[in-house]
Amino acid sequence: MTIGHSSTPTSLHSSSEASGQPPVLELRDVHVPGRQLPRLDGLSLRLEAGERVALLGPSGAGKSTLLAVANGLLAPRRGAVLWQGQPRARSAARRRRQQARIGTLWQDLRLIEELSVQQNLNAARLARWGWPRALLNLLWPLESEACAAVLRRLDLDPVLLDQPVTALSGGQRQRVALARLLRQEPTLLLADEPLASLDPRLADELLQLLLHLAQPPRALLLSLHRPDLLGGFDRAIGLRQGRLVFDQPVQTLRADALQTLYAGADPADQFAAAAAAPGAANGFRP
Repeated sequence: MTIGHSSTPTSLHSSSEASGQPPVLELRDVHVPGRQLPRLDGLSLRLEAGERVALLGPSGAGKSTLLAVANGLLAPRRGAVLWQGQPRARSAARRRRQQARIGTLWQDLRLIEELSVQQNLNAARLARWGWPRALLNLLWPLESEACAAVLRRLDLDPVLLDQPVTALSGGQRQRVALARLLRQEPTLLLADEPLASLDPRLADELLQLLLHLAQPPRALLLSLHRPDLLGGFDRAIGLRQGRLVFDQPVQTLRADALQTLYAGADPADQFAAAAAAPGAANGFRP
């Protein structure tokens, strides 16, 4: 595999400040209302270039809501969201350019089944291309060599470019979805529990690829349902009922903090927290 991975976390929380660059993502006192309780309640965080940040919390904690806000799909009722120091653009053209720098890997992958692999890869370029070129891509898939190159980076044979998504195996689908992110060339990488439905081998493989992609100027924010996989991350953010419980380096995170985060939660979530006891994940301390 061309893409490698180093599991040693590094502290990069102040890297953009040292270089004079704004953070890749910043949330300031963000509020998103819910039916009974707020989905996000006064949340503030910064994501610097090169950081790999895991988002933890029980079901209903607000993780998916946070990712939707970070993606720009959901506007908060109050608070500010800044991408590389800039708020949401007002004009449609500037908004497309801004959105092109945000890449999201959804749990269900959101590949277009009826289209070929190449057409799915080129879907990542729509924000930069505009509609005339996008429509042309449906009739005659464009930039074949660029698409082949991203497949090769993920150890996929370019012969797959002409194949429909329906012909792919589960592992191939995961890699094609990741290749679509490479094709997009985003600065902010978001992932909504991408490992939840995978077998252990595929989950580890995909996680390593995502962690490696988060090299400066990119940054990664990944919703993680398995705290025992925290070893490759720099920071861990804990959410509960829309509130920030902790935001700290993985190396300083203790198992009892996880147990408190998941206390009273779904038994499966509690089991996952217990699995991250000292010795089960790199970086935890008793």
